[in-house]
Amino acid sequence: MPPARRVPRTARAAAAVALLLSAAAGCGDAGDLVGAGSTPTAISPDRLWPRLTPASSPAFEIGEVDSEVVAGVSVPGDDLRAVDPVALVRAEIKAEPGSYSKGGYVETARRMADCGKPGAAGERCPVLRPYYRDLTGDGHKDLTLGFRQLPGNVTAVRVYTVEKHRLVRVMHWEDAVSGVELAGRSVIIRSPSEVAGYEYRLQWTWDPQQKSMLLTHDEMLRTGSRALGDAPRPAPRPSASSR
Repeated sequence: MPPARRVPRTARAAAAVALLLSAAAGCGDAGDLVGAGSTPTAISPDRLWPRLTPASSPAFEIGEVDSEVVAGVSVPGDDLRAVDPVALVRAEIKAEPGSYSKGGYVETARRMADCGKPGAAGERCPVLRPYYRDLTGDGHKDLTLGFRQLPGNVTAVRVYTVEKHRLVRVMHWEDAVSGVELAGRSVIIRSPSEVAGYEYRLQWTWDPQQKSMLLTHDEMLRTGSRALGDAPRPAPRPSASSR
């Protein structure tokens, strides 16, 4: 779950004053029932264009289900903690040379040579710390992996599991990322918005039928006041026609 928001100091003071006033009023309370006011009238949704023929197939390919066996990387003892995260990223670069060649994320491919080096050189490695948690509910740890896609302000997030002794990628996403959380069977990614005081929050949840992490929530949420100029500029978000 997302971390609880801290209550502003002024809000806490107002709540304390309200509590004192209610306690003072309660001294003469005889215990009678007090009305809560009028109940809002329930309003049913209005269905638009009732004569419109319902679509039977999607107009655009969004890539709802992402499940792909990773070639060239074994899983000793079906234990993902025995898999080298750097080897996973190198396998992806090898499988998608166009994305990491000239004009793409060429700096990511270049900095992979720094992975494993001591000191400042090793800190240039784009691969982030891996996290292990059972997201699929099979009792075994799955792998959530992130790495920087350079140049740019993009972070790639991947989830891997083991199926029939094979390494399977069950979720992938890349965007300007301000935070990633694991909650239950879900991966939650928060990304900055160009709208002041708002952010995107996307949630992928494991679906046992599809054997993949499905995008179950795509929201734009308020985070507080912030000047537009201070907001980090997000990477272009793919439109429905380009996914």
